[in-house]
Formats: sequence, C-alpha cells, structure tokens
Amino acid sequence: MSLPESVGAPDPAVARTLAVLGSPVAHSKSPRLHAAAYEVLGLPWSYSAIEVIEGSLGAFVNTCDASWRGLSLTMPLKREVLPMLASRTALVDSVGAANTVLFDADGGLNGFNTDVAGIVAAFADHGVSGLESVQILGGGATAASVLAAVAQLGATRALVSARDLKKASFLAPLAETLGVELTIRRLGVMDRSLIVPSAVISTVPGASEHGMVYPEAIRQTAVLLDVAYEPWPSELATAWSAVGGTVVSGLEMLVHQAIGQVRIFVTGTEGGELPHELEVVTAMWASVGLSAHAARPAL
Repeated sequence: MSLPESVGAPDPAVARTLAVLGSPVAHSKSPRLHAAAYEVLGLPWSYSAIEVIEGSLGAFVNTCDASWRGLSLTMPLKREVLPMLASRTALVDSVGAANTVLFDADGGLNGFNTDVAGIVAAFADHGVSGLESVQILGGGATAASVLAAVAQLGATRALVSARDLKKASFLAPLAETLGVELTIRRLGVMDRSLIVPSAVISTVPGASEHGMVYPEAIRQTAVLLDVAYEPWPSELATAWSAVGGTVVSGLEMLVHQAIGQVRIFVTGTEGGELPHELEVVTAMWASVGLSAHAARPAL
C-alpha cells in the first residue's frame, strides 16, 4: 500500500507526544537527538524511551490518544508493526521493516524506513561511496535495511551470519530483488572463502556474544560499521582500531536516521525540508557529542 503524499504538518502550538519503543531501550540516545531538534524548532513536544517487548506493540498503540505524533521503533518491533500500518512507503514494503511510524489525523499508522538512508549517509561520512562484497552479522530487521543500503552502494555479494538460519531466510527474496548474491551461515562460523569483504556490518546488540574473530588483513581492509553504539567502543570496533582500520559508529547511523525521522514528524512528508534545518542538524549532532559532523547534512 502506498503512502499518502502528506498526512499533514502539525499545529506548532499544540503539545505532541513521541517515543522510541523497543527492548532493551533504556540506553537509547534518541530522546537526546529529538529533544535537541524540537527545542531549536520551538515545538512543545515530548519524546521519551519506552520499553515495549515483542508481542506488546499492538497493546501499546491502542493506548495512544490524539496527542501522539509518532514513534521510533527499534528491535524487536520493526517487523511486528507491519500488519498495523494503514499505509507504508515502497521501501518499507521492499525491506519488510519500518523504524518510523507517523500517526495521521484519524489515528492511522503510516510506516517509513529511515535506517537505509542512515546507513548510506554514515558510510559517506567516512568516504565510502561504493562496496562490492559485504558480511552482515545478524539476520533480523536491521539486517534487511543493511542489505538494501549496501545494494544502493553497489554491493553484489553478501554473507549473512545469523543465529537462527530459519528466521534469517526472509532475507533471501529481498537479496534476489536487489540483485545481491546472498549466502546465509550460522553466526560464529567463519568464512573460509578467499573473498575479502569491502565492509563488515554488525547488527548484533552491543552486549551480545557473536563469536567472530577477523584476521588483521580484513580489519585493515574492510570498513566496519557496528550498528550497536552502547557500550562503545564495541569489541569489534576495538579490534578494528587496533590495526588502524576504518570504523563507522552506529551512533553516526543513529543521528542520520533520526534526522530523517524528525523531517517526517515535523513536515508530515518523507524528505520534507525542516525550518532552520542547518541549526536543527547541528544541534542534533552536538547533543550526542559528535558536533564535528554537524556541517554534513544527512542524506
């Protein structure tokens, strides 16, 4: 189902409620990012982090009254929300995951995915504009967005290392659609081929054991994007940094995708330009201590 061109910009004088939902979510820096944006914009909006476990999203949404403007979704809710959406973008249909929900005037849920653009932008910040072969750790909803992002960057081969091979199998038709040759292996089993990936992207939660050890040659050559940003540096980031490898922090991806969400929540359209956009973007980067990146607009 296609998304309406616009679900309407909100009245700037009316207080609205927003939140990031997921489990675990207490560590999330999304409240800082969104609060910084709405302060610059002078909007009386509140944004919090709310623990919502798998299977509970529908019950939570049923408690949301007319004050609610939008939701940011993290694991394990990006796929759970799909049957609840009144409309969705083509990208949500493609990857089968929505990380952003906008409430319309009738209380309907409209789904977006800003993760893909956030990943592409985070790579671009480190001069990465093209990829060939990648390895993705984890086989969940974020892995689907990663697959779409690396395809945009030209990748034609992907190895997905997942704990549950059956659950990760939903990635196969997506890879076929994207023109990416996909191999799925159990997480912890090292790739014995002679292919050196252009990038390694981990979607595994920061505190989780992944059992992956990479030789120095890969760490020096392949770009690492670790989507987890708490705790930081991660085990993989530390290993890459030890040999001078290129590390892209998940926090950078988080900022870029959050900027996309703010545009949606404020303008009611995907890609709508914000009032005072440069000031908003600068404040969001600074809110998480990454002001050095603030001059670069998100994709």
